[in-house]
Amino acid sequence: MNVQTGLLCIQDLDLPLFDFEKVVNEDTINDLIDKLQQSSGFIICAPEYNGGVPPVLSNAITWISVKSKHWRDAFNGKFALIGTHSGGDGNRFITAFKSQLEYMGTNVLARTIVVSNDNTLDKKSATKIIKSFVDII
Repeated sequence: MNVQTGLLCIQDLDLPLFDFEKVVNEDTINDLIDKLQQSSGFIICAPEYNGGVPPVLSNAITWISVKSKHWRDAFNGKFALIGTHSGGDGNRFITAFKSQLEYMGTNVLARTIVVSNDNTLDKKSATKIIKSFVDII
């Protein structure tokens, strides 16, 4: 696979809970927006929290959309692969997050990578899914 990759942990950015009155570190958010805009695709992994998208991920997307020149700039026309590691099957997270990404113009791969308490990582399957994603981008 001949692709450039980077790893980003949204939690490490320590973004404040979104509020129009709050101040965010402009360098941090602009660097994040630049990275997303320069990417042709994303593999986004997150757990399912209370049947949905983890707050830290929703919060980051809110900051990105508000601080971008046009709210969809960082996501529109990009490709995404969703993965989850949750106590359960993560379907509610996948469904909610897929819908959110598609609303922002992202083309989301139908296949997902799911790891749970009852479903260990199938490396062969995950490799095939990632390779098909790389072929698209």
